[in-house]
Amino acid sequence: MPGDLLASAAFTLLVILCALISGLALAEIGARHRARAAGRQRTAKQRADILLRQWLSPAQRMQYERDGHFEVLGSHSGKRYRLRSERQMNIDELDDHGRRVAVWCFGPERYLPTGDILLAQKIALENDEHAALAIANRSH
Repeated sequence: MPGDLLASAAFTLLVILCALISGLALAEIGARHRARAAGRQRTAKQRADILLRQWLSPAQRMQYERDGHFEVLGSHSGKRYRLRSERQMNIDELDDHGRRVAVWCFGPERYLPTGDILLAQKIALENDEHAALAIANRSH
């Protein structure tokens, strides 16, 4: 009987040890996966920022690097829009004195790096302002 008790305790200890090792292995696999995903996201963000800067005019690029936003002119109305480096409600419609009169937002349904969103908004407003604003959310 004492031998059975000892064998049972040893087996229980072995099961616990295997569970701990498995848990550590799974945690390590999860950490590696998260690190790779973060690396891919960081790389995508860097590529998006480079592409955005390539599409900005010299004045827009200087404004973006200095202030974290840049201005575009609407293709139909000639209105000025300030695109801020944020993911939502990031387009300020400006009056003739540079004051915000409305805030607009439009973008993809799924995740994209902020640089890609800003580039899409820039191209849309500069080339088909009416279509862009037709799908945008507006706030005062």
